[in-house]
Amino acid sequence: MADECFRHPRLAAVYDALDPDRGDLDAYVRMAEEFGARRVLDIGCGTGVFALMLAGRGVEVVGVDPARASIEVARRKAGGDRVRWIEGDATSLPAMRVDLATMTANAAQEITGTRKWHRTLKGAYEALRPGGRLVFETRDPDRRAWEEWNRQRTHRVTQIPGMGAVESWCRLVEVRWPLVSFRWTYVFGSDGEVLTSDSTLRFRGRQEVEADLDAQGYVVEEVRDAPDREGKEFVFVARRPADDRPFTGRPTPRQGG
Repeated sequence: MADECFRHPRLAAVYDALDPDRGDLDAYVRMAEEFGARRVLDIGCGTGVFALMLAGRGVEVVGVDPARASIEVARRKAGGDRVRWIEGDATSLPAMRVDLATMTANAAQEITGTRKWHRTLKGAYEALRPGGRLVFETRDPDRRAWEEWNRQRTHRVTQIPGMGAVESWCRLVEVRWPLVSFRWTYVFGSDGEVLTSDSTLRFRGRQEVEADLDAQGYVVEEVRDAPDREGKEFVFVARRPADDRPFTGRPTPRQGG
């Protein structure tokens, strides 16, 4: 289930205004160009910022997200009719063949269950054409990003046209390794309404992710650094092999989730 900040209509409507700097997506746009991708699957597309960036460049895009409120925000944006929007996730996609599949920002880490994670990787694999690539990022656990998730570092007041001031801050709730939970609080100045959104991210080390990709049939081509968080994140570039033989998966140890 998607976090409340994506599912709640009022929070989805202000999501972009509260996170206006999406320079992190520039690297994904460059990779789409680097790989010559003309058809892209954006997994966890949220309010559609990245999908619309690509569509504006003439790329055929499918955006999938489990949060209806976010999908509705994306549809209403300028150019929203250029993207095929799907309410759901990568475990139950319709048949397609794309050149590139992506999971930007925290999308990969928000898939906390092991089985769901493996099924997501499999779903992306099946959506890719032979030779197509999956690209996603995940935070390096050794950098302990959650130590900065507190009110002192995250508190801000944002003036949103037509909506007024929205005060927001983050608080760490629990670290139960490999899961880290935190809560965002939002206070709407126009009427005083207070909304909260609880989130949990799963932190995976580089070797674990590479093993998961290998188990689903991918070839890990490269692990890059995230330009917006140098030394803090891994950006995985994995390829579906060029031969078109069906892949049923290699055995992996049974795990919960």
